[in-house]
Amino acid sequence: MTDKRKLLILAIVVIALIAVFMTIHSYGNWDYILPRRSKKIAAMLLTGMAISVSTVVFQTLTNNKILTPSLIGLDSLYLLLQTAIVFMLGADTLTAMSKNVQFFLSAAVMIPFCGVLYKLLFLRKDGRAIYFLLLVGIICGSFFSSISSFLQMLLDPNEFLVVQDKMFASFNNVNSEVMVLATAIAVLSALYFCKDLKYLDVMALGREHAVNLGVPYDRITKRLLVFVALLVSVSTALVGPITFLGFLVSNVAYRLMSSFRSAVVLPAASLISFAALIGGQLIAERVFTFSTSLSVILNFAGGLYFLYLLLKEERT
Repeated sequence: MTDKRKLLILAIVVIALIAVFMTIHSYGNWDYILPRRSKKIAAMLLTGMAISVSTVVFQTLTNNKILTPSLIGLDSLYLLLQTAIVFMLGADTLTAMSKNVQFFLSAAVMIPFCGVLYKLLFLRKDGRAIYFLLLVGIICGSFFSSISSFLQMLLDPNEFLVVQDKMFASFNNVNSEVMVLATAIAVLSALYFCKDLKYLDVMALGREHAVNLGVPYDRITKRLLVFVALLVSVSTALVGPITFLGFLVSNVAYRLMSSFRSAVVLPAASLISFAALIGGQLIAERVFTFSTSLSVILNFAGGLYFLYLLLKEERT
């Protein structure tokens, strides 16, 4: 089966899942159901696109199919910010805070963090900046997680419940204004950095080959990492962290498609991400009746797949 036919089948599956999600248990209450569910669908499509594209780009730059942008420490920084607000200002402040303010605050912390990280690391001229980026990102993520855990232990149990709610991605209370803003940032970023995506296939060959073929490797890497940071920051600030989604959909796309070209893998990963989010939300709502969250389901599936790949690589 050709890749085009596989992409067509994936698109049909996504459309079918959207149709099921929009119509199941509707009972004719379209005026109430359509606006609420369409908002969820829009948030899932935006989040799925941002996470899948950023993960594929990041894995291409690092030349590693297991790494994800969450290793930079953005998820941990997001949780630290939410915990710090509750610890210093109280749970009522975070609960009463406008969704727009929460989005701007989260993005305003995560994006400059990535900018400072990239600026410091790419002062190195030995061509190994990407490895130091991963190392420092892992250290920063562990540092942020440790501080968050310490502050959470000092919180009142009722305040901890508010923080705990921020630990998992949720599509149930997406604000329309925030949704429009996040979409605008993602679309403008994609349009601005689109011209750099054409270098991905060459950069996947490695730094030496890319440089020999005339690609300005360091400059393109810096620009694409900024693109990754913007997408991850927007998706995390919009719905919360989903750690294993990018890893899951990118690796499924690599194994499903016969070509590793970015023009094939990027749309495949996006479609698989849409199907995973919409299907996972259906399971969370209709099977588990909201007793668990979507991110728990996706992280469970992604964690099992991660262990499977590790065991498979060890055997080979």
